[in-house]
Amino acid sequence: MSGRLACTLRYYLWRTVSSWSGGLTVTGRRPQRGGCILVANHSSHADTAVLLAALPPRVKPVFAAASDYWFDVPARRFVMTSLAGGLPVRRTEGGTYAALLAAAKPALAQGRTVVIYPEGTRSTDGNIHEFRSGALHLARDCGVPVVPVALLGTGEVLPKNGHYSPTPMEVRFGEPMDPTTTTAEGLRRAVVTLRDENPVREGRSRVRSAITLLFTGRHDRYAHADRSEYGLAA
Repeated sequence: MSGRLACTLRYYLWRTVSSWSGGLTVTGRRPQRGGCILVANHSSHADTAVLLAALPPRVKPVFAAASDYWFDVPARRFVMTSLAGGLPVRRTEGGTYAALLAAAKPALAQGRTVVIYPEGTRSTDGNIHEFRSGALHLARDCGVPVVPVALLGTGEVLPKNGHYSPTPMEVRFGEPMDPTTTTAEGLRRAVVTLRDENPVREGRSRVRSAITLLFTGRHDRYAHADRSEYGLAA
């Protein structure tokens, strides 16, 4: 699937899944139009799901994904193309930036939002590791801003080599940054600052709470949140 309709369907699908997975809170100023690059920490396959649930469908997000892992296996290719909106990037011994630029530049020109995980792989220790410079070079070469995003709780919901466990999650959007005046380490620090500014808040899932109350007579323990929150917490 592609285009606005596909993005809308993914949005509502992952909103529902996130509601069942402990609830999702979204804070900060979400991009309201495409043509930008989002960089986020990466600790779980749930990261892509919560970003799809948090981003407005009109920004038409696509996710840079290693083609040898996600697109060479039919089952993974179906998940990435149909459910996540993957942007295939071929990793080579000579470097992947040329492939990233070739894949992402047309998407940015079409007004889409390109999401990149600059760590390159999922963290298993809870730390945000060194950011590679590809996202920053891409933003400079394409003349678009870069937006830092911190993801909290996803590593507990679906850890690498672990088991699914419903936990409150949060997506925190930072302010757009000028790629000509920052560095890869500056982007990493911005994401770390967003992550560490407050503990993760328990998101309110009305759907989950109503069904839990119906079948058990008890309110869901995740079903409360500050009224100032929005996204899935609303």
